[in-house]
Amino acid sequence: MTHKIAFIGLGNMGGGMAANQAKAGQQVAAFDLSQAALDRAAAAGCTPVASVAEAVKDADVVITMLPAGPHVLKVYSEQIIGAAPSTALLLDCSTIDVDTARKVAGLARDAGYAFADAPVSGGTMAADAGTLAFMVGCDEPDFARIEAALEPMSRATFRAGDHGAGQAAKICNNMILGITMLGTCEAVALAEKLGLDPAKMFDIVAKSSGQSWSVTTYYPWPGPVPTAPSNRNYDGGFAAAMMLKDLKLAQGAAAKAGASTPLGAQTEALFQMFNGLGYGGRDFSGILQMLRGKLDELEKG
Repeated sequence: MTHKIAFIGLGNMGGGMAANQAKAGQQVAAFDLSQAALDRAAAAGCTPVASVAEAVKDADVVITMLPAGPHVLKVYSEQIIGAAPSTALLLDCSTIDVDTARKVAGLARDAGYAFADAPVSGGTMAADAGTLAFMVGCDEPDFARIEAALEPMSRATFRAGDHGAGQAAKICNNMILGITMLGTCEAVALAEKLGLDPAKMFDIVAKSSGQSWSVTTYYPWPGPVPTAPSNRNYDGGFAAAMMLKDLKLAQGAAAKAGASTPLGAQTEALFQMFNGLGYGGRDFSGILQMLRGKLDELEKG
């Protein structure tokens, strides 16, 4: 069944997501502040529009993919709620703090909308391929409708719980990812120093107790996983600046909840250092080069 989709935010993740909605036969009205992003969306089969209001005015589903909590709150409170039909399903796929997600959910509920926080996992490759994992916080009766709306972009969609639970799941997931990638990079750097070929280490660890997603899917040393950003000098993938953002969200949530997260805190500090040195635009697995003392081989960006 064809639906009218309003897609707001066409960056590295949103562009591929909107394209997959269009590929599935949905009518996608796409908006972004970047003309280049709008041009790419048009080439992918979306209809570029000049404003959020124009995108949402007759939408069945509104999907947002925005940089941070303040952007989400502003766009929903000032430009979507009241402008979109009250029958529209509102889905925020941004990664933001739990409190803001719940505040936006409250505003939407008070105005008669069904709303979900639905952040994603998988990075730009999965966004382009339509194989993201969605972690959804919503009212339980709305989940089937939400799952159907996300299907063109998804390989798996989970209801984490009520509003805010999607964001909680995302920041916990990405704290694990940041910690395991850092551990993988430290071990690769050590293996090299000990005279062990990091490619041979991959063969061993991928079938041993050190196995993780950071090893088998995203190995930070070029060669063993051809699709990993390590084969492109850490270009593309999941930017280190975005990992730092998610780690900061996790540490903020931990402080509010009174949770002890020492490994998360140390991982945040090291990614803060990597970003501070000018490498926030490189894939987060590029932190291996900092640990190897080889930042001169990594282009800033």
